Amino acid sequence: MTAARFTDVLSRDEIAALTRMSDWRGAWTVAVNWALIAGAFALAAAWPNPLTIVLAILVLAGRQLGLGIIVHDCAHHALFRSRRLNERVGQWLAGVPMNTSLAKYRSYHLKHHQYAGTPRDPDIGFVKSYPVERLSLRRKFVRDLTGRTGIRDLRQLLARFSWGEQGPWVVFHLALFGALAAAGATWTYALWWVAYLFVYPAIVRLRQIGEHGVAADRGELDPRRNTSTTLARWWERLFVAPNHVHYHLEHHMAATVPPYRLAAMHRLLKARGFYDGHDCVRRGYGDVLRRAVRA
Repeated sequence: MTAARFTDVLSRDEIAALTRMSDWRGAWTVAVNWALIAGAFALAAAWPNPLTIVLAILVLAGRQLGLGIIVHDCAHHALFRSRRLNERVGQWLAGVPMNTSLAKYRSYHLKHHQYAGTPRDPDIGFVKSYPVERLSLRRKFVRDLTGRTGIRDLRQLLARFSWGEQGPWVVFHLALFGALAAAGATWTYALWWVAYLFVYPAIVRLRQIGEHGVAADRGELDPRRNTSTTLARWWERLFVAPNHVHYHLEHHMAATVPPYRLAAMHRLLKARGFYDGHDCVRRGYGDVLRRAVRA
């Protein structure tokens, strides 16, 4: 069965259940992200060797994206029942560490939802060229993984630095450095920056490609045509797809559904045949990368 609107295949009670928010589940999402960040530092500090250091960097980069996704979910007021919690947590526990203003991000991001896939989409520049030649895709990821993308972005940030906007971010880094120094693991502070400059940009690129870069037809208004969902494996969820961000199609259809209910929404819509006849679901990020290359 195919429907033009997802609400045509779900009952009123099912929609109510999917849009129900939970403060404790929102808090759990935030706690897990910060626990993984703390665990990454602790792992490298307790057993410093190449394997644990690389693992810590990969986890940190994934959770840096995780903090960005928390900002995203709070910008939609979709993580907590309380509007105040969404604003406070999104800004101070996720936005500040990633140097992101929740209010500015919300203004920008809502335009993406309104104009997704069209020339007025503020994110269209990130994905409009896909699929690309294999060599072009390789060059993009080489730029990311060698730090050229991250260092370029950091330079741009420092060039427009103002204490009023970036001051809380500086305080966060002083606090992080101080906490790690107090724990006798000062050197591990560098891992945050290695993750941020050399791995995080590649993860962000992969996420962007998976969300809209390999969509069937970005110019169409139907989300099943201009957006994709990626069925991520457990290790992909750990390293590159935190906080249910890979259910991007479901998010575009109903931004008020909290992230921890997007998987249930996907299962319901799949069972009702909502995706039948549409090429909008990817089988892991290997599938995303294959589709990102021009045949």
